[in-house]
Amino acid sequence: MRRIISFFAVVAAAGIFAAAAHADDVTHWNRIMFELAKVAGTSPLVMTRVTAIVHGSMYDALNGIERRYTPLHVAPAADPGASRRAAVVQAAYASLSKIYPTQQSTLDQKLAESLAGIANTEAVENSRSIARGIEWGQAVADAIWAWRLTDGFTAVLPSFTGPANPGPGQWRPTPPGNLPMAGRQFVDMTPWVITSPSQFLAPGPPALSSAQYTADFNETRLKGRDTSPSRTQDETFYSLFWNSATASYLWDTAAVSLSEERQTTLSENSRLFALLNVAMADAAIGCWKSKFIYNFWRPITAITLASTDGNPGTIEDPTWNPLLVTPNHQDYTSGHSCVSGAAGAVLSNFFGEQSSFVVTSDGMAGARYFPSFTAATEEVKNARVFAGIHFRAACNDGQALGVSTANYALGHAFLRINGNGRGQLSQ
Repeated sequence: MRRIISFFAVVAAAGIFAAAAHADDVTHWNRIMFELAKVAGTSPLVMTRVTAIVHGSMYDALNGIERRYTPLHVAPAADPGASRRAAVVQAAYASLSKIYPTQQSTLDQKLAESLAGIANTEAVENSRSIARGIEWGQAVADAIWAWRLTDGFTAVLPSFTGPANPGPGQWRPTPPGNLPMAGRQFVDMTPWVITSPSQFLAPGPPALSSAQYTADFNETRLKGRDTSPSRTQDETFYSLFWNSATASYLWDTAAVSLSEERQTTLSENSRLFALLNVAMADAAIGCWKSKFIYNFWRPITAITLASTDGNPGTIEDPTWNPLLVTPNHQDYTSGHSCVSGAAGAVLSNFFGEQSSFVVTSDGMAGARYFPSFTAATEEVKNARVFAGIHFRAACNDGQALGVSTANYALGHAFLRINGNGRGQLSQ
């Protein structure tokens, strides 16, 4: 405790103040998290785990002081009078220090600015209160980190390239890299809230002889080709746009914009972003379980080898290439659709389905405006098909998996201690 107080005293005495008071430490550290992730080049799949760790830590840190909701992992045990904001800031800082240790100097600067801002914008936050908040935030972050160290993320598994002699419909590495399946450890990773990776397992891709597969095949072959004349300029733009950043960034920044517009509180944002990111993380785990179990081939394989599928309605085209480079994992289910389905369900629950919002990217200029969450998630599905990297069933069933995962999280986690935790923020 003495060491924490001394650290804060040095920071304050040095006059390291934030350029402007940050009204909400949850959304401020959310932005810092994505800045660090962009520098590190964190993949979209791994990003779901990163955001869940950071926001889960911030949530349990604040909830350990306010004690309004059921905890994610750490039972409330903060000392009386602990600073809510300091606990949130330290929890984020400590988590990110473990995830991005090579960016420690940047994190130290951001921490100093946040703590100095707390002391100089809120008179009620005295040094002892801040010190207690720091101590509690650190304890929570350490506990969350220790928990997730055993989730299977660091498991060393043999590479998976599909069956030795893949038949029609079976995934195998795709060009140009012909790489093994990415994210193999997510297949059996310990979930955050759902009971198992297979709890909401997708029903499976359509049979190669079915009318649905024939329709899906021809839609992707026509609209998803790199030089497709039937894909509009806007369809090409949004196919590239939704692929230009991680799904976590796209949905979190939309949530930040809405929270600022609605002037949500620190407590509300803590719960909102924990729900959002844990639901997306669990949707990704469920998605990878479905990918591994069904092991369904990608369009670039299906279209160039269509003569082997036994379906007279699918025509082989050995020169076909997709708009986007095919990711090195299976078609069914679509990862982006799974994660976006979960995000749309959580945000719709909090803000209302007919909320209008804008999505921006940190990897591409431009923005997308939507009059509802359904409109956005439908565009995500189209973007994956029109990019030539998925069939429609993978997107439809992936979105359904994400929605089911989010609804389970909304009904079983982060619940109000005195009453049902579901409902919009205005309730």
